[in-house]
Amino acid sequence: MDILITGGTGFIGHALCQRLLAQGHQVTVLTRNPARGGQPGVRPVAALDAVGVVDAVVNLAGEPLTEGRWSPARKQAFFDSRVGTTQALLAWMRGLPTRPQVLVSGSAIGYYGPRDDTALDEAASPGHDFAAMLCRHWEAEAVKAEELGVRTCVLRTGIVLDRGGGALARMLPPFRLGLGGPMGDGRQWMSWIHRADLVGLILWLLADPVMRGAFNGTAPEPVTNAVFARTLAHALGRPALVRTPAFALRLGFGEMAGLLLTGQKVVPTRALQEGYRFRHPTLDGALRAILD
Repeated sequence: MDILITGGTGFIGHALCQRLLAQGHQVTVLTRNPARGGQPGVRPVAALDAVGVVDAVVNLAGEPLTEGRWSPARKQAFFDSRVGTTQALLAWMRGLPTRPQVLVSGSAIGYYGPRDDTALDEAASPGHDFAAMLCRHWEAEAVKAEELGVRTCVLRTGIVLDRGGGALARMLPPFRLGLGGPMGDGRQWMSWIHRADLVGLILWLLADPVMRGAFNGTAPEPVTNAVFARTLAHALGRPALVRTPAFALRLGFGEMAGLLLTGQKVVPTRALQEGYRFRHPTLDGALRAILD
């Protein structure tokens, strides 16, 4: 297939490009800096009018939410990079002589909002905080592709784990020093997924012509923050005794601290029912695969 990827230079997109190229697909990446945005075998472009006709689109674009405080300008950048990019993709598709067969568009488990201990599958209602509002608008734009005859899947992604980036890259330094531990009371749920499984889910959704609608991009076994801290520390042979107080996180990160101190117990019900087999279903196994 000829596949267009937005966000193709990011932590998830880079790995997805590698897997697609290994399978013999043609990959085009939409990037603000084509001179630095490619990897061998990938065609980088700066504008949609340079893309041409493709068989599929994977929409992963979005400014990271967890890198600092949320000013009004950053919130607008979150919105523009997700909703605005998706709107641009839809406008581009409308003008194509032949439209893509499938769109796999990113979203996040923030869609559900803070939900304590409630297990959440894809049928659960959305939340009402900023992150949930952002995901609702993002998904609402993506599913408009169905009106154009484009099969559309929305992937609500959890915390993506792997070496070389993402959340784990920020966690490892203190944990390696024996200075890691829970955040706040540690009872908030962390719905995680190994990057290889997230890429696998995207490939599966691209390939199966029956799949459409929302899918949770999380492993089958979510854990609390306290369990995550203990498991990571154990994998490193370190203690997990240094708790970060909630007030310190709120002081340092403001509204964004809510993402760290609340969570969602999300389960990938649709993927499991439809037969997707996770390579890393347990946190202990996933962390050992990464750290080894």
